[in-house]
Amino acid sequence: MNKILALALLVTCTLQAQNNVKACSTFSKINDILQKRHFKPKPVDDSLSVYVFNTVMEELDENKTLFLQQEYDKLAVHKYKIDDYVLAGNDCSFFSDFISAYKSALQRNRDFVLEISKEPLPYTTKDTIYYSKKNYPFHTDAQRIKKFLRKKITYDILEDVAKISKNRDSLSTHIEALGKISKQKIFDTYLCKLDNQLSPSEGFDSSVYNLFFSTFCNYFDPHSTYFNYNEKASFVSSISTDNYSLGLYVSQNEKEEIIVEELVPGGPAYRTEKIDKGDQLIKLAANNTEYTVSCTSLEAITEIVSSDSYKQVQLTLRKKDGTIYSVSLEKIIMKVDDHSVYSFVLSDKDPVGYIKIPSFYTAFDNESNRGCADDVAKEVAKLKKDNIKGLIIDLQYNGGGSMDEVIRMAGMFINFGPIAIVTDKNKSYNVVKDYNRGMLYNGPMVVLVNGFTASASEFFAGVMQDYNRALIAGTTTLGKATMQTILPLEENNDEDFVKVTLDKFYRVTGKSSQYVGIVPDVKLPAFFDNLFPRESSMPTAIKNDSISFNVSFTKMPDTKNTEVIAQSKARTGKNTDFELINTINAQIYKLYDSNKQPLLITFKNVFTDVHSMDSIWKDISAAAEKQQDFSIKNTSYADDTLKYDEYGKSANEFRMKAAKIDVYIKEAINILNDINHYKNQ
Repeated sequence: MNKILALALLVTCTLQAQNNVKACSTFSKINDILQKRHFKPKPVDDSLSVYVFNTVMEELDENKTLFLQQEYDKLAVHKYKIDDYVLAGNDCSFFSDFISAYKSALQRNRDFVLEISKEPLPYTTKDTIYYSKKNYPFHTDAQRIKKFLRKKITYDILEDVAKISKNRDSLSTHIEALGKISKQKIFDTYLCKLDNQLSPSEGFDSSVYNLFFSTFCNYFDPHSTYFNYNEKASFVSSISTDNYSLGLYVSQNEKEEIIVEELVPGGPAYRTEKIDKGDQLIKLAANNTEYTVSCTSLEAITEIVSSDSYKQVQLTLRKKDGTIYSVSLEKIIMKVDDHSVYSFVLSDKDPVGYIKIPSFYTAFDNESNRGCADDVAKEVAKLKKDNIKGLIIDLQYNGGGSMDEVIRMAGMFINFGPIAIVTDKNKSYNVVKDYNRGMLYNGPMVVLVNGFTASASEFFAGVMQDYNRALIAGTTTLGKATMQTILPLEENNDEDFVKVTLDKFYRVTGKSSQYVGIVPDVKLPAFFDNLFPRESSMPTAIKNDSISFNVSFTKMPDTKNTEVIAQSKARTGKNTDFELINTINAQIYKLYDSNKQPLLITFKNVFTDVHSMDSIWKDISAAAEKQQDFSIKNTSYADDTLKYDEYGKSANEFRMKAAKIDVYIKEAINILNDINHYKNQ
């Protein structure tokens, strides 16, 4: 038996040594590409080592409830040496230390959870959970980790019970029975998560390698990253195609909860009239199997939601106010154009056009061989036939897309001239120009943006602002003015890829929106705006700068912009919708900026904590559903075509409703009315 065990250990060690050699080679190749192709390559030195080490450790053990101080100290011998390992390219045995320590710590926590599951857990305790933004040290005694896990599990059980209902007295009466059910669920979740961490789909060793590779790339900038084959395929397949769908998209929030990110108009989820954006997904049931979301990977959930292998799916969800509900959905073939450009005619006085651009897609990823710019041109033509007196271009939540499309589109709204300046790592400057004289539309324009407006969308907004072609309204944009491409590590290698930042864009003024974003001419408050992650919040983001590069361009004349902006500021200062946003934000920011008070773990305290935000969410939901006082209708062309398109009708109704409750669209109409007022004087 001892000989068999020794042989097994030898085989395992040999295999890991071989994997480390391969990982070392991959590391070197990643660095080679980044040094040769990255817009702003960084030296591989101690600063890189510290960043990679600290980021990896935080990713593995963010709350310091996994590793002991002595285990951290053993790994910390590599803190200033990772750069040496990469440059040498022949010794990556350090990976074994991280793999071994991480696996051992996970297994220890799993054993602790099993032990706690067999112990009595009173629902009224003298334990207290402390919340702090301070960086606490690692524990030196494993039993302290177990004690923390026991407290956290007890809280999670009470929290789960508290979310069942808003009636505390009723829940308290049945706390033992409800707690027993929740206890089983919480322990199953903890063990499931740990099992997933111990047995990830790509293999345990590979998961650690991939984390190091991606973190290494992120040191150069937050948009450069490593892809293995599956990750690259998933990234590329995110381009829309016709397939079976529930008509919803899901994402993971900062609490690692799976939430509904978006509903597709006309899809099965939308037709229930129950599911809302932001609802939390709790359970899925498909093909006679039930999946608890809290211990199922986002990849697996996305597969169930998107794959045609699961035709019928039952979802259990929780709304922000705590209401739990279930829906049964059957997938249908969804059209590719659910993210396409669309338009309406709006009015509370003179008719104005409204064009929503969800993303800057290109003909390559659209089966109808239409790109975004062509679609915008067609919508403008439709709107002009309806005699619009102004145009709103809505880029809220538009994360970017094809630069070719946005360059073509920007040219449609200026007479002619330079649009941007592009530079690479060699400081080779290329002026991007619009050579086509004339404008597709020459009336007044407002461009709506927010903190999720990024990349190509910021490019367009910047051009319109620099040419004085449109007033930009909303909140400061993300701040990404760089372009990436995906490269294989070497020829004929279909396993390893790097998404690398190649170029940086500058505005025709020589300024850049990189890091700082597009600052709107008309600033409008938005819920949680200060808490949204922007480029400036990313520690390795490429910083902002300007260049002295003279290009000649002709601005549009200033049609009383100063007066129009002042009027908007005065108007929004008295607007009850914007006042509510500012009031709620003040409450949220105060809670976020201060340390939360220690919480004694009793059901009464946990219930109060769980429901403390109910009234705020109720106010936010009411504000989000409030209809604005302007009219909305289809273009004359759309009215004719929608008569025979049931899917189109459903999608159109959803889009109309979304526009009608958008306070920013209402203010954009007001701005256009003010511009026209001054123009007609």
